[in-house]
Amino acid sequence: MIFPHDYARQCETVSKEERPMNKKAVALLSGGLDSALAIHLVQRQGVEIVALHLPSFFSPLDADGEHSPVRLLARQLDVPLLLREKGDDFLDIIRNPRYGHGKNLNPCIDCRIYSFIKAKQVMDEVGASFIVTGEVVGQRPMSQRRDALRLIEKQAGCRGIILRPLSSQVLPPTRPEEEGVVNRQQLLGISGRGRKAQLRLAEELGLHGYSPPAGGCLLTDKGFSQRVRDLLSEEIEVGKGDLALLRVGRHIRMRPELKIIVGRNQSDNQRLESLSSGRTIFSPVDFPGPLVLVHGRPNPEEESLIASVLRRYARESSRGEWVEVRNAAGEDRRIRVEHAADDRWIQEHLL
Repeated sequence: MIFPHDYARQCETVSKEERPMNKKAVALLSGGLDSALAIHLVQRQGVEIVALHLPSFFSPLDADGEHSPVRLLARQLDVPLLLREKGDDFLDIIRNPRYGHGKNLNPCIDCRIYSFIKAKQVMDEVGASFIVTGEVVGQRPMSQRRDALRLIEKQAGCRGIILRPLSSQVLPPTRPEEEGVVNRQQLLGISGRGRKAQLRLAEELGLHGYSPPAGGCLLTDKGFSQRVRDLLSEEIEVGKGDLALLRVGRHIRMRPELKIIVGRNQSDNQRLESLSSGRTIFSPVDFPGPLVLVHGRPNPEEESLIASVLRRYARESSRGEWVEVRNAAGEDRRIRVEHAADDRWIQEHLL
């Protein structure tokens, strides 16, 4: 199991004397405004913060870029930033979450448990005694209900040590509050989906560069979730290259063992080319058009169909007759394309 039953039990048996509170915390920094404000509210009380970001292919934020929201906020808050990438174990959660998916493929409750387990591991590494998060009661319908917050804390083995500064005054006191590490009266009591209070505080502090509220997990997007579901249902082993391709081009499932990805622009074409190692790729010979990357082994009839899809997405005035096929071994040959694929067929197979 992803979250062994004895993990939470082991954490819950640790007494206060064995794990004393101190003025050091690990804060989950998503790149959004709420997590940054949560850090500020605790930091201004003299608590030393280590920021933790858990990047994955399902987040559009590029934590590796110097100008990414995560790094910009860490610099503004003057906190050290640790990156711990979500690994294959997170794919297992998406495939089969213990507490189910949200509206699309988002395993919000399991994801929060996963994140807090990772944060607690870092907490032990750096000598911190509690965790800070920007969660707001009632802001997310699946994972930020009061009952969900209690469930997540229990299953992550973090009862009493997760501080939510934006909503502290509408939640039961945590150990850092009870033991005087932070002053509860200097924290906030925000609840619900409104963001006026957060935006006002951000303006006062001069915080900038944070990601918009809707810029978070791609698994909440219906179209992207369909691609992920298709990949996980068809592929037993999923690599980083497979995940990276989910955010590139148009995806067309021709049959269970055969999928193609059609570039939408020059940037997509370059990305497909860079990820084509070990795969078959179709490219136009005598006319401008998209590259098509192939997952699986097409037969001759299917190759002709793929070529017709390529021609469909070439410019109307410049559709040529020849398409080059480079197979997984790097061998090139040409096939003639006589017509463009039917739009109705494409729509029926488009992911």
